Amino acid sequence: MSNTTQVVEEELLERVDKIDPALRTRLSNRAVGLTLISNIFLAIIKTAIGIVGHSPALLADGINSTSDVVYNIVVSVFVRAAHKPADDEHPYGHTQFESVGALVVGAFVITTAITIFWNAINSLFDFINGTSDFSGSMTFTIYIALFTVLLKTLLSVYTHKVGERTNNPSIIALARDHRNDIFSASAVVIGIFLSLRGYLWVDPLAGAIVALVILRTGIGILRDSTDDLMDTIPGKALEVKITELLATIPGVEGIDSTQAHRFGQYLVINVAIFVDGNISVDAGDRIADVVESQLIQEIDYVRAVHVHYHSHEHAIVHPAGGSVE
Repeated sequence: MSNTTQVVEEELLERVDKIDPALRTRLSNRAVGLTLISNIFLAIIKTAIGIVGHSPALLADGINSTSDVVYNIVVSVFVRAAHKPADDEHPYGHTQFESVGALVVGAFVITTAITIFWNAINSLFDFINGTSDFSGSMTFTIYIALFTVLLKTLLSVYTHKVGERTNNPSIIALARDHRNDIFSASAVVIGIFLSLRGYLWVDPLAGAIVALVILRTGIGILRDSTDDLMDTIPGKALEVKITELLATIPGVEGIDSTQAHRFGQYLVINVAIFVDGNISVDAGDRIADVVESQLIQEIDYVRAVHVHYHSHEHAIVHPAGGSVE
């Protein structure tokens, strides 16, 4: 391993990407804690008022908040587990737990959506069949729904900022769920308002709309977290950026392959490049060192870069500077 590679490796291991890890942990835990307290309060008040005020839509939203409480607890467990330091068996740390936490959030959201939708459709069929005993929501239920919209808007903005700053998939999933709750609570407001105007069937219909919005969000969270766990390359934009950066490095004659693996907020990049077949191994190592250093400096949240090089004529791959897995 060359001296340049040693320096890069040491800087890589000690590097703090954008945010101090301790601050990242505090911000993540604070966002989860604030979300949990808010959802406990909303679950109790919306479920109780939904029952007392005879509002299927508000009750459905209360059930949604109750499920939020359950997976908030689960997420807090995974977020704490993700902050455990690296060890011999997990050299890149335990940040994948963040993606697992997001996966759990997605599963809970989808399950909640199906439950709410089923109940809402049953209520609508009761209206169609003339067997419904629903006499309309009470006036005060709309104020609870409006309060939910306001609180969830504040939580959505806050967790979105924390999620962007920490690049934590679990917090980003919470932010998306808060945004989802804004839409669902808005549907509840509309449903209750029209119910109070005599359109009683709109209230359970609003519950069904709430469920569909929740379902869409859950599928999105599940898809994104699955992509992280399955090592899906993090977007075409990253591949394009890597290609553009390598095109500026002298000695790189082309790119054979590029792979990027996500470990929580961090990326590990594997790249194979073409070099002149007549250069020495030492010269190839120096080119690889520059590639490694350039990618680390120019791309956020890169934990490690593994560079392989070979000529166009020969398929023999030389590991650069001991950075191969």
